[in-house]
Amino acid sequence: MQAITMTQTEVKTSQPTTQQSFLEIRDVSKTFVTSKGDFPILENINLTVNEGDFICLIGHSGCGKSTLLNMVAGFLSPTEGEVLLESQRIVDPGPDRMMVFQNYALLPWKSASDNVYLAVDAVSPKKPKAEKLQIVHDALAMVGLTEAANKRPAQLSGGMKQRVAIARALSICPKVLILDEPFGALDAITKEELQEELLKIWTDNQVTVLMITHDIDEALFLADRLVMMTNGPSATIGEVLEIPFARPRDRTRLMEDPKFYELRNYVLDFLFHRFAHDDD
Repeated sequence: MQAITMTQTEVKTSQPTTQQSFLEIRDVSKTFVTSKGDFPILENINLTVNEGDFICLIGHSGCGKSTLLNMVAGFLSPTEGEVLLESQRIVDPGPDRMMVFQNYALLPWKSASDNVYLAVDAVSPKKPKAEKLQIVHDALAMVGLTEAANKRPAQLSGGMKQRVAIARALSICPKVLILDEPFGALDAITKEELQEELLKIWTDNQVTVLMITHDIDEALFLADRLVMMTNGPSATIGEVLEIPFARPRDRTRLMEDPKFYELRNYVLDFLFHRFAHDDD
């Protein structure tokens, strides 16, 4: 598809800022030490996220999106710079940040209920068991899985497994929900259903969301802002695109809006022309 080149005045973008806010990524760079020498993944990343924001990240494979979110989660530390949540530097994982992976990360010998219970029990071991079980029940009900509570992952569809993973993440009331391309392995119909469900959960719980996607339409439907990454190595934030569509969003109406296709083509141009992979 031929992408339409748009001028800066036609699409509203915002530049990364280091202004103090809910979540701050300040001057972050990440280099991995390999047997062949240092390999720079990310360089000079700056991003401010407000509480309750829904932020999507997009970019070619290998541009460091997962590395960046792993630093927010506390699984990795920056080589330079810092990541702060409510002005506190993130140095390790914590229950205030929960991550949902594309491969679900469920224990196959545990039921859906037990997989969620493990998270609740780890964070609140002193709560009465009855209270913890009620939290699990409420979390599964929130994602429409009450009837599947006693089923193991092998008995669940891909969409149901991802619902369990989301329920587990939200059961402990995190401040930040981190999603690493959670719907990438799902069929189109299931993906759209879970997108709608995720928006409802986000609206009801007002959790801050950081989500990796390779799907431009998904990002335009879900996000407040789309963070567009340049290619690696030494990837950085190329632009931050403001998504202008009012909430709540209706998918059918959105797909009829000419502005949707203007923005879609703008992102396509960024990815496949301005920052196309060099296959030579």
